Amino acid sequence: MKSFLKILGVAMFVTFVFSACSKDDDPTDNDFFVGTYNGQISYNGDGDDVANTNGSVTVVKVASGTTYSFKFSNGIPDINNVQFEKQGDNILFNVGGEAGVNYIRIDAGNLDMLYIKDGNTWNADCSR
Repeated sequence: MKSFLKILGVAMFVTFVFSACSKDDDPTDNDFFVGTYNGQISYNGDGDDVANTNGSVTVVKVASGTTYSFKFSNGIPDINNVQFEKQGDNILFNVGGEAGVNYIRIDAGNLDMLYIKDGNTWNADCSR
């Protein structure tokens, strides 16, 4: 009976490893980047400035593909519907945008952002 349980345990482990490590698993097709990143955030605009402070940014996937929204803490307005391009296997990157100076880079552990829209500026240097 013990041998049977050992064999069953090994079979379950091997099945889990091979299904979890699929090379066909594209991070832009799942929720790899979704989650909360903590660190330094700031906002300048609309008279509701928030100086460089500890806070969080929650990344939310808007639709399938590479469109995301950013929900800030500390009363900072959200940024919605930002389109990204995939760089490498585990990085999303946005440069340009309306003002031509936007920079957002997300990977599994970090979120770096300088985003300018309608005269408002968001900054984030966060990790999880």
